[in-house]
Amino acid sequence: MITSELILNILLILIVAWILGSFFTRFGLPAMLGELLAGIILGPSLLGLISASPGLELMAEWGILFVMFYTGMEMDPKELLEHIWPSLSVALGGFILPFVLGYFTCRFFDGTVYQSLFVALGVSITAIAVQSVILHSMRINRTELGHIIIGAAIADDILSLIGISIMLGLVKTGTVAFVSLSLVIIKVFAFFGITILLGHFVVPRLTRKLHDREGKAFTFAIIAVLVMGYLAELAGLHLIIGAFLAGQFVRKEIMDKKIYEAISDRFFGLSYGFLVPIFFASLSFHLHFSHEWSFMMFAFILTLVAILGKFVGCGLGLTLFGHRPWASAIVGFGMNGRGAVELVVATIVMNLSNKLMASKSISEPLLTQNQFSALILMAFVTTLIAPITLRWAVMKSCSPDEKATFCNLWESGGH
Repeated sequence: MITSELILNILLILIVAWILGSFFTRFGLPAMLGELLAGIILGPSLLGLISASPGLELMAEWGILFVMFYTGMEMDPKELLEHIWPSLSVALGGFILPFVLGYFTCRFFDGTVYQSLFVALGVSITAIAVQSVILHSMRINRTELGHIIIGAAIADDILSLIGISIMLGLVKTGTVAFVSLSLVIIKVFAFFGITILLGHFVVPRLTRKLHDREGKAFTFAIIAVLVMGYLAELAGLHLIIGAFLAGQFVRKEIMDKKIYEAISDRFFGLSYGFLVPIFFASLSFHLHFSHEWSFMMFAFILTLVAILGKFVGCGLGLTLFGHRPWASAIVGFGMNGRGAVELVVATIVMNLSNKLMASKSISEPLLTQNQFSALILMAFVTTLIAPITLRWAVMKSCSPDEKATFCNLWESGGH
């Protein structure tokens, strides 16, 4: 429901995010840094003028849905398929190494086996929506490395889904539920199978008949987003994967160029101009700080191993395919952004933990409040530093002695 309080909150977020975002873009940094800072200033961490609410959370979710659709429109599906093996290698390296490091870090700080497993899963996740915003702002979303990063982020999401399915089965039954896990894998394959069929046989026939009178082309795009998002949810994946694949269908190769540009402009304005600032600001509302020395040490080391694990794991995964060191560094830094996905996973685990504790099925929580807060803080810090470190790596690779394919795009963007 739209209330005067919600309108005022949105107004404050947009004004402060616009001012701070403009400040960061002057230095060649993404506006998302200003949007995150706007959330810190306005949220519970500092002034306390705005806090998380159902209305803002809903708008933030629409924001990442639209931005993923726009990302799908901008990227070439053939390029994604061409780089599928490097993407899978990057995803595996960037999932396994942070998982192992996160597990032993939590164990070192007296976490139980289950607590350490769930913390490790949170550390190993990459937020595809955050990656798409960063890559677009750096103007490298259409390059080879951009396609590898997005492909790896999608694979990472599937690995996370399988991981949480295994661990939830362990908690509930004490064993790996192979039947449930097999069902998860079958649903994922079925989802991508249906996606391919729709993309090749159904959507092209519809897009050829589209017109832009009364915004009907935009209506079709919204329908595509919702249908694919719903199918992704049925498969157990996040709906943003469905939105991304819907964007792959609605692309200029299979529709009238003017209609494509009209749809693209509308989604770009709605997402980057309106809803994405709310999404990044709302991430900051979930920050919780504790002045206990043990918490600060745990949060610091967990964030450090999360950054190093992704950087080394993803970088090594790309190096296996003969890429140069700076390319591996760009992918390693590019995969480091987390976001709302950790919050969703951690919330699911916390809710299950409370339910099992109430029924006395378990004696220790699956996640403590400090562990939950450390995960959210880690997600925020990695989201904050990902574009900064990525920009540094891009600038180094675009130096006279190290020229990469995306350097022309980078330089043409005024960076």
